[in-house]
Amino acid sequence: MTGPSPMWHGYEEALCRSALDVPHLVVVDSREGTLGGEFRDRFPHRFFVAGTSEQEVVLTAAGLALGGKKVFASWSSPFLVGRSYDLIRSAIAIPALSVVLVSPFGWLDRGPSGAHHQLVEDLGLMTAMPGMPVLVPSDGVSARCLIERLARSEGPAYVRLTAGNVPGVYQDDDGDFPLGGARFLTRGDGVTICACGIMVHEALKAARVLSSQGIEAEVIDCYSVRPLAEQVVLSSVRRTGCCVVAEEHSLHGGLGSAVCQCLSSRYPVPVGMVCADDRFGQSGSPEELREFYGLTAGRIVSSAVQVFSMRRR
Repeated sequence: MTGPSPMWHGYEEALCRSALDVPHLVVVDSREGTLGGEFRDRFPHRFFVAGTSEQEVVLTAAGLALGGKKVFASWSSPFLVGRSYDLIRSAIAIPALSVVLVSPFGWLDRGPSGAHHQLVEDLGLMTAMPGMPVLVPSDGVSARCLIERLARSEGPAYVRLTAGNVPGVYQDDDGDFPLGGARFLTRGDGVTICACGIMVHEALKAARVLSSQGIEAEVIDCYSVRPLAEQVVLSSVRRTGCCVVAEEHSLHGGLGSAVCQCLSSRYPVPVGMVCADDRFGQSGSPEELREFYGLTAGRIVSSAVQVFSMRRR
């Protein structure tokens, strides 16, 4: 696996690569910028700085898409989804424009700013929007591969990255990441652990602890929250008989809701949820908040042991 690096490095690398093959690809960014400057320097005529609000980013992106461009739009604040939701719905989602909205932050990244700057429900908002794929990569390689895939696809999408350095999960040559896909990271027949984003790293730590306790966990990187890789999840749960879902999100509307919706109708099993529960965020460092909300390997282990004791046989 690769070493720790910011996900936006993978995002910008993918944009620069894709721009060579997709001549109508453009980027809309905020004045402060979420990119490091390489794309802007190499493709200055395909880089657009929006005004002073998230709504201007969305409307600028929609206008460019109506003109035949493939648009990647981001904003250097957590409010791209929250403040612009109606515009995203009416100007991008309903006409199914080729606009990829990219959030550079998970809600823990905005820890010191407090609850008003922490959108714990972003995945729920976007998965509720018809026709909107929702993707949450776990490292720079998966971020790069997903952005390259989206550059070659039509229609809207939402991608949530993570600020700061994240450990590598994949090698540079680990292959494609199709929309609606998932990746097995460990194999086991004791418990299925579905995770996305930074919680993939916690799930891998938990799998090692569980293995020492005689429970072999099967960890799945569910980077495609919507569409969910239902057959991948079902094939695993039919072997293990139980499941834990770990995500940096509210209890409602994210990966956990998607997994439970799938399993409840196809193969009901005990499911444990490791998430922020039904709470808003609060001020604190990302590390403090991770511990406070239980977004840790330890809580995954506890949840896995509990569902394992009730597993479907």
